[in-house]
Amino acid sequence: METVGGLLREWRHSRRLSQLDLALAAGISPRYVSLVETGRSRPSAAMVLRLAAELDVPLRHRNRLLVSAGFAPRYRERPLDGPDMSAVRDAVARVLGAHEPYPALVVDRRWNIVMTNAPAGHLLTHVDPALLAPPVNMVRLGLDPRGLASLIVNLDDVRAFLRARLARQVARTGDPVVGVLYDEFFADQERDGPVPRPASEVAVPMIFRLPEGELRLFSTITTFGTPEDITLDEVSIESYYPADPDSAALLHSLAQARPASGPGPDGFVPRVD
Repeated sequence: METVGGLLREWRHSRRLSQLDLALAAGISPRYVSLVETGRSRPSAAMVLRLAAELDVPLRHRNRLLVSAGFAPRYRERPLDGPDMSAVRDAVARVLGAHEPYPALVVDRRWNIVMTNAPAGHLLTHVDPALLAPPVNMVRLGLDPRGLASLIVNLDDVRAFLRARLARQVARTGDPVVGVLYDEFFADQERDGPVPRPASEVAVPMIFRLPEGELRLFSTITTFGTPEDITLDEVSIESYYPADPDSAALLHSLAQARPASGPGPDGFVPRVD
């Protein structure tokens, strides 16, 4: 049976913190941390959330901590396409639309694509349709030879970048599905092992060799600030920018060759489902 103390200990170890480190961060005594972890003291719901915040525990697992301590879950999980999330969905759609003619997409905690704008959808036309069966996974699209991997010139750099991100995510969330995804492509490499980095790049670009020409992109990641919903805590917007003038010109040219997206979610290349 799970105990709140045992779970907190696991999270503390995953963050490589001592009981003293956690106590100082939370403004409590190391002895109290020890009492909670060994089950000799029952923390309040407020204390559970306080310790979880200091340990940067994802909202999904904060609910698990609360339940193990005998309290009701605090955080709801609403689907992004649900009625309660219409304002959020509209905001995300506007972000995706405003980023055109550059690619952008939304992924969930397991790297499954939730929404894309039209330029990102154009890139997906180059992959094997078998990879577009839902759920469409961004890592598999990027690294599977049937996907974008066959178009990526600097595949080794991209693999190293994705490996580092997946390893950090497994360490932060403990998600077994992400762990399986890591092992699918990097089973022969330790998750905390060194990752080679290109010495000459400020940011690692993705270099595509498309039929229309070479496309160099770098990416940024946008997340929701102070989310109180599990879905919002776990989705992110991946936005891609041209790394040189030729790439910018190519993206603008591709945009002119296809119909413009509509103003709302229905105008975007699907949720790929």
